Amino acid sequence: MKSFVSILPLAAFAAAADVCTQRTVTQTEVNTVTVTVPAVPSSSSVAAAEVTETVYVTHSAGPQKSHHPHQPHFSHYPFPNGTSNYTAAPAPTYTPTTLPTVSFVLPSSVETIYLSPSPVESPADSATAAPSEPAAIPTSEAAVVSSAAPATPSAPAASDDSVDSEAASISGTATFYGGNIAGGHCSFSGYTLPSGIFGTAYGGNWDASECGACVSVTGPNGNSIKAMIVDQCPECDASHLDLFQNAFTQLAPASKGVIDISYAIVPCGITSPIILKNKEGTSPYWFSMQVMNSNVAISKFEVSTDGGSTWKATTRQPYNFFENASGFGTNTVDVKVTSVNGQSITVKGVSVAASSTKTASSNFS
Repeated sequence: MKSFVSILPLAAFAAAADVCTQRTVTQTEVNTVTVTVPAVPSSSSVAAAEVTETVYVTHSAGPQKSHHPHQPHFSHYPFPNGTSNYTAAPAPTYTPTTLPTVSFVLPSSVETIYLSPSPVESPADSATAAPSEPAAIPTSEAAVVSSAAPATPSAPAASDDSVDSEAASISGTATFYGGNIAGGHCSFSGYTLPSGIFGTAYGGNWDASECGACVSVTGPNGNSIKAMIVDQCPECDASHLDLFQNAFTQLAPASKGVIDISYAIVPCGITSPIILKNKEGTSPYWFSMQVMNSNVAISKFEVSTDGGSTWKATTRQPYNFFENASGFGTNTVDVKVTSVNGQSITVKGVSVAASSTKTASSNFS
């Protein structure tokens, strides 16, 4: 019994000593990673530089863990281990490009230009009018030559007063509505369309410059009518006319709804004088006046307070009145109206009283 008890402490001590004397075994291996760095592009062939990174990985005796994964870093130098054991590629040599030399010979002479002093009526007259020995243009001068005296045209140009107001024909479509003169965008309240002229609303970009102009409209059957622009059609495009219903039915039955048309701007054919009308509220301190019953459209409206010595401009509003926000300071003014053809009509002594009208003595041709 005594011997067994005494043996137990000795066995425990021996086991503990054996555990304490166990040693930790570690293993170190060397992994080598080779990275290829592309050479800088150039016209010459440069070999790629090879970079070798040595990564030390320590493995424990238990489950092995990599404390430094061997992932190559292609774009960072030096490598994380603090070394940079690569050789840089030599810098490429660039050779400047030589542009080819282009040479040409300038002509020793240029074409001689003849300027006739009088209109050329026939080849014979042209030959007579040309100088017998024209002076050659010096080669040192520019090829473009201008004359101090302008050449006389073969036919006189038409003056502004004789320019035809008819525009090129436009192909489009037409619809119809009930019609509106007094409440239309052209504000022709109190105005009655002359006999034989219908009404229409106009599409496209609106600035009221079309107000009062007339269009000749040809329908699908070939017959035509004349209509004055008295309103805007906001939903219509530039080639779309929204005719008064009585105008539409002259071209096609109302049941058609939409028809193909062509139209062109033409004089209205009105021979009675133009009418000037003041807007409500017009006074010496706020000016607003419009032109009605014009044979062609109006482009400019000017006012004079000194008997015509000077003229002051006005601004046309989208509702077709020419205005000056501060007025002209007098009870009567002289008015000069200019058409799209460049013709002008002057009306003297026009009152600026609100809602008043003034009939001129003439109209545009």
